Amino acid sequence: MNDPISYFIRQQGFFVLDGGMATQLEARGADLNDRLWSAKVLLEDTDLIRRVHLDFLRAGADCIVSATYQATFHELLRRGMTRADASELLHLSVWLALETRNAFWSHPANRAGRIEPIVGASVGPYGAYLADGSEYSGDYDMDEQALYEFHRERWRTLAETAAEIIACETIPSGAEARALTRLLDETPDKCMWISFNCSDGETIADGSSLRDTVAELDNNDRIAAFGVNCTPPSLVSDLIPELRQVSDKPIMVYPNSGEGWDAERKQWTGVAEPVHFGEKATEWFNLGATCVGGCCRTGPGHIREIRAALVSATMDGRRNA
Repeated sequence: MNDPISYFIRQQGFFVLDGGMATQLEARGADLNDRLWSAKVLLEDTDLIRRVHLDFLRAGADCIVSATYQATFHELLRRGMTRADASELLHLSVWLALETRNAFWSHPANRAGRIEPIVGASVGPYGAYLADGSEYSGDYDMDEQALYEFHRERWRTLAETAAEIIACETIPSGAEARALTRLLDETPDKCMWISFNCSDGETIADGSSLRDTVAELDNNDRIAAFGVNCTPPSLVSDLIPELRQVSDKPIMVYPNSGEGWDAERKQWTGVAEPVHFGEKATEWFNLGATCVGGCCRTGPGHIREIRAALVSATMDGRRNA
């Protein structure tokens, strides 16, 4: 199984993720007040999805992820779609990302100093489907087997696509991580990354030890990277060593702005942490995170800062080698 993330790191020393899809959709005028969140735009304005993907590619992302984070069969069927229609929508989301990537790469000017970007098929947690904030707590009414069954149909549908990797994001539960790894074992032509939502510098949102959870999964060769996302930037520097102690795989970090999500009022609250993502990207890279991007409340400007910082950091490293 080819591991696209390791390829980027071998060739250029780092891997830049994209930023908050929903944040950029809203910046471009989309109303996401819906249980489908960013996936709602798949039903309304596919050109807007393309434009957001292109925004992040132009900013320097090595990977764009599909707008399927909150698109589950359960929700799509609840809204009256057939299984065939729901499957087609998931395929469409990946196709939009692939088409945008291919169009971007067809212009020679976009290739300068770049490796052809890849597409990840996004799989959000069960809590995202519930839309009750439990993706930030892992407080579920399901055990590992039930979570496996919940994710199975979407997983198999996305695994049929030409996405280079499956991106399991904002996972708040050790049981959910194990369920997703079981699904990975059933699709031998795919690899995945798994990124956790964390509540402090040591634990996943449900209280599981990040270190112990990753150690349990680390021997699976088709998990390409472990990471943390949609976690405040202030926690990231403590979380990287937790990952590094138990895994030699690439570490990815793509935090949010530091604001909190109020699930009842459906809005972000608090104040963004005063973080310069370029400076932080250098700090996180030096701690061992070779894959850096942004999550909620981050946009193309953050990704541009991150890429510039990582290019500089790797050049400095080569000069000092």
